[in-house]
Amino acid sequence: MEDIFNWCREGETLQVRIWLDDPKNDINQGDDHGFSPLHWAAFAGRTSIVDMLLNRGARINATNMGDDTALHLAVSHGHSECVSLLLRNKADVNALNEHGNTALHYACFWGYQQVAEELIAYGAQANVANVNGETPLDKCHRQMLSRIVELASASNQDLSKKVSYRDANYMKRQLEQRTRDAKLSRNPEISLKDLNLHTKTAITTSGETWRGTWNDNIEINAKFINYGTECTPRIVRDFLEEYPKMRIFSHPNVLPVIGCVNEPPSLVVVNQYLPLGSLYNLLHERKQFVIDSQQVIKFALDIARGMAFLHSLDPLVSRLYLNSFHILIDDDLTARINMADAKFSFQERNKIYQPAWMAPEALQKKESEINVRAANMWSFAVLLWELATRQVPFAGLSAIEIGMKVALEDLRVNVTPQIPHHLGRLLRICMNEEPSKRPSFDQIVPILTKMAHAN
Repeated sequence: MEDIFNWCREGETLQVRIWLDDPKNDINQGDDHGFSPLHWAAFAGRTSIVDMLLNRGARINATNMGDDTALHLAVSHGHSECVSLLLRNKADVNALNEHGNTALHYACFWGYQQVAEELIAYGAQANVANVNGETPLDKCHRQMLSRIVELASASNQDLSKKVSYRDANYMKRQLEQRTRDAKLSRNPEISLKDLNLHTKTAITTSGETWRGTWNDNIEINAKFINYGTECTPRIVRDFLEEYPKMRIFSHPNVLPVIGCVNEPPSLVVVNQYLPLGSLYNLLHERKQFVIDSQQVIKFALDIARGMAFLHSLDPLVSRLYLNSFHILIDDDLTARINMADAKFSFQERNKIYQPAWMAPEALQKKESEINVRAANMWSFAVLLWELATRQVPFAGLSAIEIGMKVALEDLRVNVTPQIPHHLGRLLRICMNEEPSKRPSFDQIVPILTKMAHAN
């Protein structure tokens, strides 16, 4: 993992690209000081690598151990092109580090006038105080002070009042995003004794899920895989062969399996615990949680991006069924597809669970006969309906009734006038009765991106 940090710092573009193509590599992982690949690329002003990392899903506002973002580092070293790129990609222009300094503090201190002017154009506040009570104006070089005051005043900033560190820091703490612990992707095999499991959270046909901690400090979910009556050597072999395909760290909208416990009769997959739980839980069991139209599109876009990435893999991850139970919500309201919910080959074959989200052909045909990509798109359409209405699809019917009626009696979700027109139109396109006429996720990501920008 250390190589990627060096490659980003030294500008080894080809090596970075090759590294990014391996899904086991975590683009948002930090080094011992919490510097992610994006931090190091911004630190060194490697604009092309910064652009590549952002396009691959690097978290632009992730912080290192000192709470510096990539923008802090690019500004501190006067890398104006890199700063411009980060700002265009919605870097938090007023993020505070552990000293209470914003990027503008550093631009003013080091005398980078062009950078400071661009920061203000993107909303940087010149009156935010750091831990020592100093604003960017207090740190400003004398020759550029009048210009910064002029621009801040033109932006309707009240420079007569300081925003105290306490007030600004409170907001920062709500939005803080540390880089991920290196342990998450470096330990594919985990010992059961290192898991402290305290609460059973789910019992399904595929296994029991427990909440707990790993090595006493990383909150995790541990799923004990249900394999039937006997854990045969063949099952163990298949488990060890298949679980690494679920360790996908390279996309922000995919929640990877961190590792596994292979201690028969215990076969366990481990992933991060996300306190907001599943999308199903958020939509239907936490009614007090406000989800406006902008957040609906954001969730839909997150899911589409994650599925577009998964559909780019060859071979596809088998038996991963898309529904709101299998989408988990991170604490920054990012939707992530839970790889721990993918089924293993030795688990119940051709069994149907959560049929409300499944395409009609998936309910009638064998797995080998189904166009999986097209079937996933139908499931996504049901998710769109669920997001737009905040209703459970086909509530009141049993799973068997739903499966039979969707497969044989044309039971479909109802696109009512209450669903926004643009969303309803997309829903109908994704739910085309002819699988070959449904779009791909690559095709709908730009549509959803445009919707997100319009909101």
